[in-house]
Amino acid sequence: MGETEAYYRDKCAVITGGASGIGLALAETILSYGAKTVILVDINEANLLRESERLNAARPGQTLGIRCDVTNEEEVKGMIGQAAEFGAGRIDLLFNNAGAGFGGQFDKQTNGDWEKAFALNFYGAIYGIRSVLPVMRAQGGGHIVNIISGIAFYPMAQQTMYSATKAALNGLTLALRYELWDENIRLTSATPGTVATAIWGDTEAPPGSQSPEESARMILSGVAKNERLVFGDETDASGSRSCFNPDAAKAVDDYLLNVARKRRRGEWAV
Repeated sequence: MGETEAYYRDKCAVITGGASGIGLALAETILSYGAKTVILVDINEANLLRESERLNAARPGQTLGIRCDVTNEEEVKGMIGQAAEFGAGRIDLLFNNAGAGFGGQFDKQTNGDWEKAFALNFYGAIYGIRSVLPVMRAQGGGHIVNIISGIAFYPMAQQTMYSATKAALNGLTLALRYELWDENIRLTSATPGTVATAIWGDTEAPPGSQSPEESARMILSGVAKNERLVFGDETDASGSRSCFNPDAAKAVDDYLLNVARKRRRGEWAV
């Protein structure tokens, strides 16, 4: 057994946005690594029922599906309570994965739109962290993984809400990493990389996109090493190195301006 697999063996993991895409791939991969229990959390009841039944058919009694709106703090508290009960009092890993892309032109977005974006992509994670901390403290530690995006390092035109919410989530994660370090509670930010999932909507995923399963394996490998930032692919890693590097400013400006102009013409570019 490799080091990555050993890290997840016999553990209890909670995954929000767990009934599809990267969340589901994380769940399946963690189970294949020998996790004891996995809790799928999702707002889509049909997907939740289908996937939890499928996973339990393969590994009876190891998966629980919980319907939860992560933008509602009371629902998140209740979900964490159910998850801990299913995990025999433990939650070793929390993956705050639920989120959405939130594109559109800034001038057409209302305060209500911004509130919805932050409710899902930012406050949903805060509610999860706040609710799981008592469980992790009581058991002597744990690991919280917040799924951000490469957009946090390469903010793009017509994705202002997505860029802002994921950058905020990254800042929260890294600050809390050191605040909670001495309590043996680890925190990691992870980007999925460019992945072919439903987040692209009616737009075809970019050429070379990886599968959710490939992304999940990359994320789980970095988490097992307690990496501060896990990058789902080299594009995200490269973007993080260059976006705030003064020596690369001209190239970054040129690239992002080109993307903005194409999008203004109705050409979706990345």
